[in-house]
Amino acid sequence: MINVLYAGNDKVFDGMLTSALSILKRTTTKKAFNFYIFTMDVSHIKPEYLPVSDEQCAFFENIIKEYNPNNTATKIDVTELYMKEFSNCPNEQAYCSPYTLIRLFADMVDCIPDKLLYLDADVMFNRDITLLYDHDIENYEYAAAPDHYGKYLIHPHYINAGVLLLNMKMIKNTKLLQKARELIKQKQLVFADQSAIIRSTTKKLVLQQKFNDQKFLHKTTVVRHFSKRLFWLPYPHTANIKQWQVDSVHNVFKYHQFDDILDEYISLKRKFEQESNQHKGETL
Repeated sequence: MINVLYAGNDKVFDGMLTSALSILKRTTTKKAFNFYIFTMDVSHIKPEYLPVSDEQCAFFENIIKEYNPNNTATKIDVTELYMKEFSNCPNEQAYCSPYTLIRLFADMVDCIPDKLLYLDADVMFNRDITLLYDHDIENYEYAAAPDHYGKYLIHPHYINAGVLLLNMKMIKNTKLLQKARELIKQKQLVFADQSAIIRSTTKKLVLQQKFNDQKFLHKTTVVRHFSKRLFWLPYPHTANIKQWQVDSVHNVFKYHQFDDILDEYISLKRKFEQESNQHKGETL
């Protein structure tokens, strides 16, 4: 089994779908995939902070089973954990959203396996996932690639936590995530969860940049992370273009390597919306 974790609200559905499709279309392994989805309802903070819906999860699972009937999708509601651990904490208004914090509950959920690949929803696989997943991390808490900007501005081995290959057995022994949660509760951190993970790390394996390319797409790139990036032209500015913003992927990045994936995503998204509208019509 290959175990993958996503986390977020219902707005990450496009990211989950495109990311999972990229994994399934670029991977030749016969192994089945377990996709875990951490989500929660914190609409008391903002009305749009709603969990991934059962309808979204069911549609997602139906799609991944078309690639292998043994593939599974498991939605895990961590609302109670969040309210107990992080409600009103200094990092609740984090640089992204409270949903960036919930991967820190991975050691508190019983069904989570010993080896787990956490992925931000805005990542796409350009090559086979086993190139990343098959790294030996028995003697490390996790493996991660450098942060593209942090490796210049902070430290050469300052990692980006958007792609984390986790050794959950060792993490439970060293209490990495427990220590990270305590930091989150104590004081506001610049990059919240990422800062807490880095400060709590005992031993990590630093991977090559190709396992989390946050700025470029090369032939050797395994994971392209569509995070916020700096553009110098026509003037210095940042942009946060995601892979499901297909026109921008084509027009700004000039990428067409993912067209087979994005074409299927567009078709599936249309199908999901039609089914959803039909279901709403039947319930009126």
